[in-house]
Amino acid sequence: MRKAWIVATVAVGSALSFVMLLVIGVYIVAGNLVNGAGGGTKALAKGAVPAAYQRLVQKWGNLCPAINPALLAAQLYQESGFNPNAKSAAAAQGIAQFIPGTWATHGIDGDGDGDRDVWDPNDAIPSAASYDCKLASYVKDVPGNLTENMLASYNAGAYAVIKYGGVPPYSETKNYVKTITTLEESFAAPVNRVDPSKQAAGAIYYAQKKLGTPYLWGGEGTPEQGGRFDCSGLTQAAYDSVGITLPRVANDQYNAGPHPARDELLPGDLVFFSDDLTNSRAIRHVGIYVGGGYMIDAPRTGAVIRFDPIDTPDYFGATRVTEDGAKALPTTV
Repeated sequence: MRKAWIVATVAVGSALSFVMLLVIGVYIVAGNLVNGAGGGTKALAKGAVPAAYQRLVQKWGNLCPAINPALLAAQLYQESGFNPNAKSAAAAQGIAQFIPGTWATHGIDGDGDGDRDVWDPNDAIPSAASYDCKLASYVKDVPGNLTENMLASYNAGAYAVIKYGGVPPYSETKNYVKTITTLEESFAAPVNRVDPSKQAAGAIYYAQKKLGTPYLWGGEGTPEQGGRFDCSGLTQAAYDSVGITLPRVANDQYNAGPHPARDELLPGDLVFFSDDLTNSRAIRHVGIYVGGGYMIDAPRTGAVIRFDPIDTPDYFGATRVTEDGAKALPTTV
């Protein structure tokens, strides 16, 4: 639910024509940018890592050449969603989800306070980076990409990587490597303009057909709910209509792709809002950007799906949804 900073006064009839022009325009922009360079850097995207852990991830993510802060952040998000109290059925513990045997061997005293506490991110995050680098040292002479071989070692063991001369032919291991390297892009601050989403126009087209629909907390647009939505239910349904499955909640949708700057937004980008501009896990609202500083969103109880401005004090940032990025997101974090 989002605070009503400003009520948009756009007539629905003219608004529909406006959006249709944008739907056409996004294809033109996509064509113009399709050959543009993309990429990432070791710098973390704005607020992608909770402020309490950002310094740790930035520091320890540069421990060795096989890792970087965005990659380390992707691993922590995949493992626990940055939850220092996470537990798994397999007895994995803490923000980095170490099992007791691995922690006993590879846990380090990251903060120098005299103990190694798997529940303390000040120990667990440095230990995750140290473990990654140790695995990388085991496979440093194996052909192929060192980072991918390190990740494969994390999943299948260094022996398997050495045996097969690279990422072993296990579907689980290959999927893990792809998942983490894809998620890495959503935690890195882009260094160049990111490529437009091919599905953006279709997502806008879906959302604009819902203009005027009353808001419903928890709404996913089902017949039982009268076709009503909340904010993330609308964005989820819009991208589902073009074959991309997003998580249900807004703060996980933020990790579905790279993050364009405000002056690089394109129609179809998801735009996010939060009371804590340092932490993507605190995001509480999302809309679909349509251009001209406006989005389509389902704002709050008592309102309808409508156009709203995005340039408000709680604007957090944006995500350019990609199919691979959405597929890489864990189902639960």
